[in-house]
Amino acid sequence: MKKLFYYIFILGGILLVSCKKDITNLNINPNLPSTVSSASLFSNATVNLADAMASTNVNTNNFRLFAQYWTETIYRDETRYNLNGRSISDRWWATFYRDVIKDLTEASKVVSKETLNLSAATIKNRQAINDMLIVYSYYTLITSFGDVPYTDALNIDLLQPKYDKAADIFTKISATLDASLSALDESANGYGSADFILGGDIAGWKRFGNSLKMRMGMLVADVDPATASTMILAAAPNVITDNSENIKMNYLSSPPNTNPVWEDLIQSGRHDFVAANTIIDIMKPLNDPRIPLYFDPAITAGRGYIGQKPGVGATFNDYSAPSATLSATQFPHTFFSYSEMEFFKAEAIERGINVGGTAEGHYNNAIDASIEEWGGTAAQALIYRTQPAVKYTTATGTYKQKIGLQSWLALYNRGYDAWTQWRRLDYPTLVIPSGAFFSDGETPAVIKRLTYPVVEQNLNKANYTAAAAAVGGDLKTQKLWFDKF
Repeated sequence: MKKLFYYIFILGGILLVSCKKDITNLNINPNLPSTVSSASLFSNATVNLADAMASTNVNTNNFRLFAQYWTETIYRDETRYNLNGRSISDRWWATFYRDVIKDLTEASKVVSKETLNLSAATIKNRQAINDMLIVYSYYTLITSFGDVPYTDALNIDLLQPKYDKAADIFTKISATLDASLSALDESANGYGSADFILGGDIAGWKRFGNSLKMRMGMLVADVDPATASTMILAAAPNVITDNSENIKMNYLSSPPNTNPVWEDLIQSGRHDFVAANTIIDIMKPLNDPRIPLYFDPAITAGRGYIGQKPGVGATFNDYSAPSATLSATQFPHTFFSYSEMEFFKAEAIERGINVGGTAEGHYNNAIDASIEEWGGTAAQALIYRTQPAVKYTTATGTYKQKIGLQSWLALYNRGYDAWTQWRRLDYPTLVIPSGAFFSDGETPAVIKRLTYPVVEQNLNKANYTAAAAAVGGDLKTQKLWFDKF
């Protein structure tokens, strides 16, 4: 009996071990890899980034409304600056920290271990590209909110990260950008076919980095002219030099990787947006050839191109809607354009930064590039910009007014970039939307920043409170550190 019990005990132990082993095997999903490649993480991050910037989804991206290119028809809370109704700030914040920066940070960690398949130079290129897009993301966060977590960001052991000063973050990411540009090696590969923005073109990524540097330099031109001059002079010779070099996310003709504007406006069958009268009333008197490329005429006969006042209700058929051009499935999102770079150079000349050429010459190039980028002709561009009201030497106002107005027109459909440019230059004149939401302590004004996420207010209260005080109050009308005038 003792022997029998012994053998049963041993057999039971063997069975337990074997059962435990079998259970472990059953818990492994053969279709789910235990590690994700750097290329997959990078692709995911870039799609998330482009989709966020291109989207018209009112839960996330309302910058076309803030820049007063569009207004809403029935549900007008977002045009009226109601940021909390749909947790807009929370979603924008999470998109960059969780869906972009986190994936890119992990991609850099993973690629350092892919030494069996990739050369050292390729690994270095991939990490440099990751860092550039992280810089782009933090630039967007600090120009959206002001002070944000940076030093403590992504540390899972710190559930209540402190906020860094936006100006300090700007200095740090500028240094990161310089290091990334220095690290890029055109003789080596990058992300290849996993790179949906530039297709693995390292020279293209150098233009991306320098164009970002140019934009960042101009951002601080009013508050730190010396830094601005240094950055702009270094970047200017190496930015985009014609429309063929414009940096875009090229979408596909069928889901799931289609133009978010098509998804939001056409696929969903929604009629939520029409033109704001702000842009239509500027373009029509100037006979701007981009009007039919930006907007469709009102469906109601005889109304033509017409916009509604921001914040006022609108019957969709009675006003111009976003055009079929930008609502196409494959219409790309543009990160940087030749037109944008030429406007920056015109502004640099006016600020005494010698990037070569003349302010008028760069201004003309910028207008021509914008019209041709949208499908207009060189002849149309010439007629448009030689009108006294557009011509650089005869148009009304200071260089900030002239460049501000024309760059705002050129940045159409790039709501975030246009809103940031408007906050720097203050032109054209935007109006407070009808029925706009303002908190206690807010003087009614056009929106200048996003308020901090509600989740931060609830779960990171001490750091939130300090950050809100540091930026001058967690108010959407509060100017950020770069917005001096």
